[in-house]
Amino acid sequence: MAKRRHSLHPDAPLYHTDHRRPVTRRDFLRQSFISGSGVVAGGALLSLLGNPRLAQADLSGDLQALATGAGCPLTGLGSGGKIPFICFDLAGGASMVGSNVLVGGRGGYLDDPLSVAGYSKMGVPGDMVPGGVDTNPPLNGPNQDINTSEDDFTDITLGLPFHSDSGFLRGILSRTNLANTATKVNGAVIPARSDNDTANNPHNPMYGIAAIGADGEITRLIGSRSSESGGNSVAPALLIKPEWRPTKVDRPSDVTGLVETGDLLSVLSGPSGPTDVRAVMESAVRLSDQKISLADTQLTGIGDNERILNLIRCGYLKSADIADRFVGVNIDPAQDADIVGPNGIFSEAEFNSSGEFRKTASVMKMVIDGYAGAGTIQMGGYDYHTGDRAVGEIRDLRAGICIGACLEYAAKRGKPLMIYVFSDGSVASNGTLDNSENGRGKGVWTGDNSSTAASFFLVFNPNGRPRNLAGTETGVQIGSFRPDGSVETVNAPLAANDVNMLVQTVLLNYMALHGEQGDYSNRFGNGLGTDLDSLIAFQPIVAPTTT
Repeated sequence: MAKRRHSLHPDAPLYHTDHRRPVTRRDFLRQSFISGSGVVAGGALLSLLGNPRLAQADLSGDLQALATGAGCPLTGLGSGGKIPFICFDLAGGASMVGSNVLVGGRGGYLDDPLSVAGYSKMGVPGDMVPGGVDTNPPLNGPNQDINTSEDDFTDITLGLPFHSDSGFLRGILSRTNLANTATKVNGAVIPARSDNDTANNPHNPMYGIAAIGADGEITRLIGSRSSESGGNSVAPALLIKPEWRPTKVDRPSDVTGLVETGDLLSVLSGPSGPTDVRAVMESAVRLSDQKISLADTQLTGIGDNERILNLIRCGYLKSADIADRFVGVNIDPAQDADIVGPNGIFSEAEFNSSGEFRKTASVMKMVIDGYAGAGTIQMGGYDYHTGDRAVGEIRDLRAGICIGACLEYAAKRGKPLMIYVFSDGSVASNGTLDNSENGRGKGVWTGDNSSTAASFFLVFNPNGRPRNLAGTETGVQIGSFRPDGSVETVNAPLAANDVNMLVQTVLLNYMALHGEQGDYSNRFGNGLGTDLDSLIAFQPIVAPTTT
């Protein structure tokens, strides 16, 4: 009698006989030896933030003048008028296409399909090869299988075609309202090779998103990891601005800590407490400015004295500005009824038991509510070729739940949102099937394979599903695959074989959603060539903004 194999827990580490031992933090992350963590915020800080929301206050006039004189750009403009942007960095080499998003040759997944062997390489057995469109999407539910009747394994519920048994799709649809949210989503897939098991792929586009104008009331960029990119993969070197380094946010206490004023509110209690806190913080700025002015004559031989002093002034001014606007304001995702609770995206039990859910909730609240311009959610353990299929399916499902949570929160807030999903490399199957419950009868992931790699993005528009340049609601494929399941790199978009150009393609599409693609070359050069329309997925969904 065959021994029954139990699937690994989503956070269990991956042991590979064909991999060297992990020695760096990134090695540990991609094999899930470490993962995102989170704690429920507590203590005095929650009592500070537990008051009803107060009207935000501006800095006093003399401090506004000081900020202007110091050239200090105080925030407070939400996302800078730009679409909130969240990227998912799936560390390790996730399978993005075939088993998840559908792809094909130059004519698309339906008119120019992959061969059966190509699908097998992507982990899709012959009896699950897609062949058309299912027009009867499933009912909403956390464990609902997709398309259980008359199944042709194609689902266009989100505009972008997915395999109907995609782990990503099952997760996304378990958190989104099918009658509202899902009907206002569309997406694009970009076939693009990237190196396996390395963080040196310059995948992360957040600095470019910030350069386009995305900003937040508290900070410009956030990421769930304390790194220069905010995630596992690095950012393109030419886009990095050290002063924009992402602030680490991976739990509710990180969010609330960004507007921490210590114990001032507990000391200055009573109805006038918030007003008194603002007065104390502003007085601290005035005293600090006097000391800075006295130091002016002592900064000899250090270079541009005035610039150094203004940078110091700006630090104090921004702290006071944030205190003025957020004292008494509850920004804790754990206390947001739209996120946690009976009518929330997560139940209290699952929120408290999953660091990945707390991490996602923290980043999505910061970005979608306008406190940050863009954010990275890093998820580990996507180097999931463990001799079975179940591990990959379980982890894809959880990533889908987190993606769906972001889409649903944007819908609850009535905000547009762009979500970009990428990974370092990819995996392939040799055709052996895993018929366990979680293996779902699909191909076992047997090794790394960068030729099957791709990235994709989803766009939510509260006013209706985004339309492609042809004016239809069909999802878009930018690039193509060969019939054997490999990325086409000949006469293909530059993104197909250059991760830097992949990032540039994402930036172009972000600008196009604002109708600002005409300014792309001025901002980022002519690296993508002159035929930019062929690389743009959708028509604008918001009006252009001046930044």
